[in-house]
Amino acid sequence: MIADLRVSVTDRCNFRCQYCMPAEGLAWMDRQSILTFEEIERLVSLMTKLGVRDVRLTGGEPLVRRDFPQLVARLSALGTIADLSLTTNGYLLKRDAAALVEAGLNRINVSIDSLERDRFFQLTRRDSMDQVLEGLETIMAQPGIGSVKVNAVAIRDFTEEEVPRFCELARNRGCQVRFIEFMPLDGDRSWDPSQVLTGGELRELVEKIYPLVEVEREPSATARVYRFADGKGEIGFINPVSEPFCSDCNRLRLTADGKLRTCLFSINETDLREPLRTGASDAEIEAVIREAVAGKELRHRISESDFLQPERTMSAIGG
Repeated sequence: MIADLRVSVTDRCNFRCQYCMPAEGLAWMDRQSILTFEEIERLVSLMTKLGVRDVRLTGGEPLVRRDFPQLVARLSALGTIADLSLTTNGYLLKRDAAALVEAGLNRINVSIDSLERDRFFQLTRRDSMDQVLEGLETIMAQPGIGSVKVNAVAIRDFTEEEVPRFCELARNRGCQVRFIEFMPLDGDRSWDPSQVLTGGELRELVEKIYPLVEVEREPSATARVYRFADGKGEIGFINPVSEPFCSDCNRLRLTADGKLRTCLFSINETDLREPLRTGASDAEIEAVIREAVAGKELRHRISESDFLQPERTMSAIGG
């Protein structure tokens, strides 16, 4: 059953992370092609009637979308979303933290790939680590927020050095740190399997410092979560390359320009913007969604010889 929807609200981003896009950036979608808040609200409402219960808002960087907390409030007011969450690079989080929680945000993931300033700049091409960490502290201080997670993309010959710092963050700040294997969704299209630092390798690096105890995996969860053996915090590993979790995937993705994707690595998309803007009824749009879901891929084929990288990069798909 499809229960999880990732909604990209923009393809624009204020960072230029090496694993996502070229240094010069990408050609952004024109504003007319981007779904309005009203259109996003209508589609999300329809999908909750079809079984979606968890909605995650993504980008690009969602907080660069003007008046973004208003969208959070509109979706929260639907009353049909059990868990409304956000993934952000954290740069504008200090500014928006209070408004997001007041609007009804339940949980948040903050992407931080290094906790050392020069290395943060190396990967993101932005000298913004201090602002991101201030945003993290600000959202964690909000009394109405639920869990706060820190996501770090794991790249061989880079992330190994970060492991001790992220362990201390997880143990001392109360946020779950999750390492995500580097996936072939980069704008430079230079991804190579040799760059993938696997979750298994990372777990071994962590256990050289602190023993871990595995937490039972929830159905359809993306992460394998471990608790530090002394009970002081958690750390997780998202392993789509080395340990695909396609068999119980319950997720859909809606791009900022209104295309429905049944897999992060889909080659084909279903256009929902066109029927939305040409007067289709709710029943007609629901039929289009059902047909797309019926064709959901069985697996993503990353490790297979016939794998094809999607034309869209991560910033244009939505994380």
